Amino acid sequence: MTATRLDVDHRALMSYLGAWALAACSPEEAAAVESHLPECDRCAEEARRLREAVGLLHHEEPLDLDPGLRARVLESCLDRHPPKIPVPGWAAAYDTETARLDALLQDIQDAEWHAPVRLRWFDGEEQVGRRTTVAGVIGHLMTVDGLVAVALGLEDPLGARTPADLVAPDARTEALWNASPLPQTRSVRGPWREQSHRLVSALSLESDRSAALAVAYGGYALPLRDSLLDRAFECWVHAEDIAAAVDYPYEPPKPRHLNAMIDLAARLLPGVIGRRREAGLGRGVREPGGVLHLEIEGAGGGDWFVGLDGETDGAQAEPGRAVAHVALDGVEFCRLAAGHVAPREAAAGQDGDMEAVHEVLLAAASLSRM
Repeated sequence: MTATRLDVDHRALMSYLGAWALAACSPEEAAAVESHLPECDRCAEEARRLREAVGLLHHEEPLDLDPGLRARVLESCLDRHPPKIPVPGWAAAYDTETARLDALLQDIQDAEWHAPVRLRWFDGEEQVGRRTTVAGVIGHLMTVDGLVAVALGLEDPLGARTPADLVAPDARTEALWNASPLPQTRSVRGPWREQSHRLVSALSLESDRSAALAVAYGGYALPLRDSLLDRAFECWVHAEDIAAAVDYPYEPPKPRHLNAMIDLAARLLPGVIGRRREAGLGRGVREPGGVLHLEIEGAGGGDWFVGLDGETDGAQAEPGRAVAHVALDGVEFCRLAAGHVAPREAAAGQDGDMEAVHEVLLAAASLSRM
């Protein structure tokens, strides 16, 4: 049966090219593209280049010329041809970051799955770490993402008999790593990838219901919207860990996704300040009701006003009460929040109450976890 040709304009046909190169078009869209190509040299050349690039996407060996090519083609295709079932805007960062990490994993060799990786985070007053492998990192991501899966009524990657109170990310990860006497291998990629796809599909089909859910992490919980940002953030951070271990280029997230991640961290800071004080780790602020002006520069940047009273509502405080100012690059701030940069090493412009500045930088590092 011959597919019906769509009556679409030139701009729309150009937007189909990425999906056509990936054989992801509907029959009608493909027929429209293939009828148009003989008539348009510009689109024909673009289609040829995309098809050649897609040929590399399915190559299991490392890409010698440009290891970042697959990720760039994938991002271009996602931007030009949105999915037929749209992903909620608040889940887009997770969808993108898991796709970018999967592109990286496609490129690495079997032996590189055993490359050593040191997970780093901040505990109280100092940076700590845990050694694992590339495969171990993917197992860690899959296991913690499993908390979102359970909240959505999907299967727990640890199995149906997993205790309901096993929700702390570090405990879940150790349970997975200890379940087998042998190190994990590249075989973990399949279950991680399938779980990521199921999560995105569930969110796309039930966005109204799922938006009201919360995800428990042991000791605290996040609304599902924030949890998906948190998972996107950790996916990016650990993708950088993996890329460094296998000497692979890796770029930061898109500015709009980076901005959303920074916003989440800024909203969580007052609560972290309060919990640190309850644990006897707070530095104290001389002026009650004080505010710190957090200025994030570069891609994804903006201005946030962090309340210093330890309140947990996450609302922005009044700018007029600022007692201190910190300026940080956006990626540097995210690496501080990931526990990859010590507060004393953060390349920040600082002004005003230095006790407040130090307390906020320590709180930012304390957002990190295994």
